[in-house]
Amino acid sequence: MKTYMAKTGKVEQKWLLVDASDKIVGRLAAEIATILMGKHRPTYTPHVDTGDYIVVVNVEKIKFTGKKWEQKKYAWYTGYTRQRTVTAEVRRERKPELILQEAVRRMLPKNKLGRAMLAKLKVYAGTEHPHTAQQPEPTELALKA
Repeated sequence: MKTYMAKTGKVEQKWLLVDASDKIVGRLAAEIATILMGKHRPTYTPHVDTGDYIVVVNVEKIKFTGKKWEQKKYAWYTGYTRQRTVTAEVRRERKPELILQEAVRRMLPKNKLGRAMLAKLKVYAGTEHPHTAQQPEPTELALKA
């Protein structure tokens, strides 16, 4: 019996549509990362991008548990002699897409393949998205509340 190894370009990638309304960030991000890597398929190969494309809408209605909206801080380096920080509540007002995108990014491999996987994630704050031509099929993720 031979072990199956997927080849680049031979894997059929589907488009999935996920509604993030009232979903918990971490649970949703974990399932999205699994699908982007392709670990949900029996043909998963670690060195080949076997995952699907994911379009996430209504990301401004996403939830955190507990007091994370006030207590969770996002920090980044600006080039000056300190880090900038902002709470999750402020980030939701300014750029709600970044909350989910950063959570998924940190769950993917930290290499070129991981960056290619993250490029297949399309996140939008509202219900509208420009990927209707790809006919993404609606999918329910993170059903545990």
